[in-house]
Amino acid sequence: MADHSALPLVILAEKFASLPGIGMKTAQRLAYYVMSMNEEDVRSFADALMNAKLNVHSCKCCQNLTERDICPICDDDQRDRSVICVVESPKDVSAFERTREYNGVYHVLHGLLSPMDGITPDRLRIKELLSRIAQGGVEEVIMATNPTVEGDATAMYVANLLKPLGVRVSRLAFGLPVGGILEYADEVTLFKALENRNDM
Repeated sequence: MADHSALPLVILAEKFASLPGIGMKTAQRLAYYVMSMNEEDVRSFADALMNAKLNVHSCKCCQNLTERDICPICDDDQRDRSVICVVESPKDVSAFERTREYNGVYHVLHGLLSPMDGITPDRLRIKELLSRIAQGGVEEVIMATNPTVEGDATAMYVANLLKPLGVRVSRLAFGLPVGGILEYADEVTLFKALENRNDM
């Protein structure tokens, strides 16, 4: 922002710009919009941020985000616990749930392997997945990471760990475009990708 802008406004714009997908021009617009809001709405917005940060945590079972110890999906007796769909982030769980076609459970890795960025296996929730499978009852693990270099590398790494455990490991069919993001895929594409998944 220009030097003539008030410092708190500059700092607010920089905070918005630090969020993924928000450039400086959008950040400036957001900062100016906040200034046009009444004080009660700004306080409510800030409270919502703090409430989410303080009260949302990982599900003890699947690592998805929840405000409870166990998320509603893991707590649902109607879900098929013999199938686990492994995804990169909680956003991907929401994408699959929109299809209303998948009735298994999930496991969220919270990232993908990327040695160049310092993301090694110990930074992901892989050991929690292995622990779940060691408890028995799991017949298939669907690797539903994005079809990118990092997504494929993560899927192969996890598949190699799982195969000796005697579970079927499959990969989403490439009804998803290479380089695509699950969060933005439509319901039909996701359903077809699930339906046409392949063994790894």
